[in-house]
Amino acid sequence: MTAESTERAEVLHEQTVDGIGRVWIRRLVPQHDTGVVHSWVTEERARFWGMGDASPAQVREIYEHLDSLTTHHAFLILVGDRPAMLFQTYEPRADRVSECYDVQPGDIGVHLMTGPPGGTPRPGFTGAMLSVLVDFLLADPAVRRVVAEPDVRNAKAVERLARTGFELGPEVVLPEVDLPEVFLAEKKARLAFLHRKPVEAS
Repeated sequence: MTAESTERAEVLHEQTVDGIGRVWIRRLVPQHDTGVVHSWVTEERARFWGMGDASPAQVREIYEHLDSLTTHHAFLILVGDRPAMLFQTYEPRADRVSECYDVQPGDIGVHLMTGPPGGTPRPGFTGAMLSVLVDFLLADPAVRRVVAEPDVRNAKAVERLARTGFELGPEVVLPEVDLPEVFLAEKKARLAFLHRKPVEAS
């Protein structure tokens, strides 16, 4: 399958962003996207993802496992044909974060990472990608609230979420997960919530 036909088959969301151009979202395909994802998660700026020492094979295995789940999904946001953001969604009730706050019907969790800049940096680019992400998530009428839990040490991510309209919640400790399929170290995180109504009213 060519890149062009893959793109046509997998477009889940598409819009034109002023000053940036065509932006679209598709599912992450582990066998196709491992190279890009590995190059991102092993950068120093991605240290909070805990995959800095992962090999390409390990990254592919992680996302193949994620792809096998019905509660967790991975996506790429692309500008034209260039990957620009990786994000993962999950059902909070099926995730360790459920031990740290009162999960409500209509909650959806999200992890996100902006890719390295290509060419001349564009002011407001990350904010624009986050807006596209929020538009995509809230296109599902069942979603009432978006939940994020960045590492408390990742001040830039916390600040970026606040600028996007997320309400900052308490600091929590996500428990360690040690299963045959996945290991997640204990994580001190800052909860952040984006409610549907304020977004729709803006």
